[in-house]
Amino acid sequence: MRKTTALLGALLGGLLVCGSASAEMKIGYLNFTRVLEDSPQYAAARKSLQAEKEQKERDLNAKIEQLKKLEEKAKRDAAVMSSAEVQRLERDIRTRQRKLKNTADEYNDEMSLRLNEERKKLYLHIKEVVRKIGKEEGFDLIVTPESVAYANDKIDITDKVLSRLNRSR
Repeated sequence: MRKTTALLGALLGGLLVCGSASAEMKIGYLNFTRVLEDSPQYAAARKSLQAEKEQKERDLNAKIEQLKKLEEKAKRDAAVMSSAEVQRLERDIRTRQRKLKNTADEYNDEMSLRLNEERKKLYLHIKEVVRKIGKEEGFDLIVTPESVAYANDKIDITDKVLSRLNRSR
């Protein structure tokens, strides 16, 4: 990280020195986090993922309720059941508990994967919008907070990117 920042600093310094001799450089600053969180695409993805999450939670809760009923039955009826029936019921409960845990783990993995897919898709879309703005408006360099220690608000193009993202729904 320090190498990257130092390299970027040296590059910017060199460009500024070279640029002052010929023409002014046009530099833009992009608050990527704000663009990501304020974009309509992010809101749509979040809404879609929330719906998926709620459906999975309903399915899991239904399975949890079934398991609870089975456990209650085992406690309630154990005294009147044969030992073979009790063993079979306990085995069934353990099997369902394992399946429920596996299902919950799979659900978490799937949700993480879906979240990463949506982030990647949005990241690529934002990157394309930034590239287009850079070309159209003649920017020489556009930087993000991850690689900048300070940026004046005059060079902030975050609102332009958000505006473009709003139009490209």
